[in-house]
Amino acid sequence: MNVYDATNIRNVAIIGHGGCGKTQLVSAMLFTAGTVNRLGRVDDGTTVTDFDDEEVSRKHTLSSSLAFAEWNKFKINVIDTPGFANFLTDTRAALRVVEAAVVIVDSVAGVEVQTEKLWTEAVELKLPRIVVVNRLDRERGSLERTLESLQRDCDRSIIPTQVPIGEEKEFKGVVDLVSMKALTFAADGSGTITENEVPSELTERVTKAREQLIEMVAEADEALMEKFFEAGTLTQEELVAGLREATLTGKIAPLFCVSGLANIGLTPLLDAITNYVPSPTEHGMASQTAEGEEKELKASTDAPYSAFVWKTIADPFAGRITMLRVGTGVIKSDTSVHNSTRDATERLGHLLVLQGKTQTHVPELRAGDLGAVAKLKDTHTNDTIAETSANVVFPSIKFPEPVLSYAIEPKSRGDEEKISTAMQRLKEEDPTISYERDSQTNELLLAGQGQMHIEVTVAKLKRRFGVEVNLKPPRIPYRETINAPTEAHGRHKKQSGGHGQFGDCKIRVEPLPRGSDFEFVIDIFGGSIPRQFIPAVEKGIQEARIRGFLAGYPMVDFKATVFDGSFHPVDSNEMSFKMAGRLAFKDAMTRAQPTILEPIMQVEIYAPSDFAGDLMGDLNSRRGRIGGMDTRGAMTVVKAQVPMAEMLTYEQHLTSATGGRGTYHMEYSHYEEVPQHLQAKIISATKAENGDATAEDA
Repeated sequence: MNVYDATNIRNVAIIGHGGCGKTQLVSAMLFTAGTVNRLGRVDDGTTVTDFDDEEVSRKHTLSSSLAFAEWNKFKINVIDTPGFANFLTDTRAALRVVEAAVVIVDSVAGVEVQTEKLWTEAVELKLPRIVVVNRLDRERGSLERTLESLQRDCDRSIIPTQVPIGEEKEFKGVVDLVSMKALTFAADGSGTITENEVPSELTERVTKAREQLIEMVAEADEALMEKFFEAGTLTQEELVAGLREATLTGKIAPLFCVSGLANIGLTPLLDAITNYVPSPTEHGMASQTAEGEEKELKASTDAPYSAFVWKTIADPFAGRITMLRVGTGVIKSDTSVHNSTRDATERLGHLLVLQGKTQTHVPELRAGDLGAVAKLKDTHTNDTIAETSANVVFPSIKFPEPVLSYAIEPKSRGDEEKISTAMQRLKEEDPTISYERDSQTNELLLAGQGQMHIEVTVAKLKRRFGVEVNLKPPRIPYRETINAPTEAHGRHKKQSGGHGQFGDCKIRVEPLPRGSDFEFVIDIFGGSIPRQFIPAVEKGIQEARIRGFLAGYPMVDFKATVFDGSFHPVDSNEMSFKMAGRLAFKDAMTRAQPTILEPIMQVEIYAPSDFAGDLMGDLNSRRGRIGGMDTRGAMTVVKAQVPMAEMLTYEQHLTSATGGRGTYHMEYSHYEEVPQHLQAKIISATKAENGDATAEDA
């Protein structure tokens, strides 16, 4: 494996809505470049980048994976990313370590929900973008219709650099609008090209499309605009240079026509990535100095080493595999490096370049390259590895909080410890999951970004670590809070011969704004409670609020102030004051008007316009508040805020109601008070679960 300098490296993330053909396209890229000797197919489970058993069985990418192609003396690092909402965190992480995004759009479906979201992400990160219209050989595949949706929903700067030769099943090649050559591809999937003149039946269309391309390139540069007005066109050299500069600056997103499955159009796409994507020396990574000053870090092998950990893989055989993007300098195998995030020294073993699951040892990784290293002890996702003199910190990727919980129980007794170990490994790989034991019910809770996310995590537990679990219905993470301020008194007194127990405190509780959690304030003067016992009062209140009052859910968004009390010089101790704090909390709750809060989700539904009325009616029946509706061609996007409790079965309902043509995205928004008539049901359900024991008696 050759080692490449940054000027000859191109790092791209392949992004797009789930099911648009990203993985198949990557497979065709690797085959065309000669990196692999056969064209892998998603349906056969033979692609390089979908190698996890769960990905193969579901035929969808669930986790970002890295591959590379050597093309015309360039190394193209390709990150194949997930396109489903539950797994987009991995995609966002990939966008942080590349110089450009290759946006894949299905020629039949056009722009879909995640296409638009990921386009916006790439724009916010100031990444150049190349657009690929894929599957033009499918029935009803259309460049014109897809381009219309792209320019309407993403950006009018998207401009074709090719015109397809043939439509649907007859799609066999492209006319390159820059070179004005017709490129036809062999029907056997080999990618073999035949170069010809532009077919006469396409001359008019090609001429018009080239003129539009030249105008867009001229618009992106004042000097070229002047030349365009003077001459009425641009020279070939001006067009090529202008298109590259406009792509690098994000003023133009060139569009290419391909079929990943038939291996049509891949050679021009690989050429475009090497020609139009900036090298790591031209487009820097976002970073900060140790003092917090933001700076763009461009690749240089002369600078001290620095690298960012953007992903971790939990491999049951190889152990932890840490994936790096080298920012500056050179990192060598079998050396020690400094983890500046944790102020620790790590010993590197063999450095790796990854081709899907295949690992190749390399002696070093240079600035701008992507690679990996196995079995680091203290280094995790989001860490910065850097020489102290580099004075650089890479900003962390922000991972969303889990939005949906399931209770899990091992199928075999004694597997709980194995679950804990395996979940810790999986959490290193996927920080968007959480795993904990519920202190009230003693259940093991697995939380993630959605039902599919949790199901995939459970499947990984079984396949990778041999642990099988049962999933119970999702638990809604209700919370409790108060609506009125009050004062309360808690006194714990017990005499049983010898030293007794005595603790006495008075507290004031007040509501706080939503999202404030809990605040404890000390407002005692004169030593009515010795200072060493005050933390015990807080601990008692904390324990009681976590157990809840109405239905066993944590009490949040309130302030507790201890302002008075008394003590006994002999009988008072920490335990007594902790009990006093618990009693004061329970006393306060009898007058503070406690209530139950539920999580509200921000929901976006994307479905054919024919179903919009029915979908909005259904959301209203789920206590949803419609926040807006956008029409995009034949599709409608409905935005609403809906209680999580009403969305647990929505996936199945939407599939049934729209014949599988609807999709939705859901993320946590905020907490709101549950209507009173539903609170009674929640409380009675809790009592039934606890054998009619109320939460406050627990």
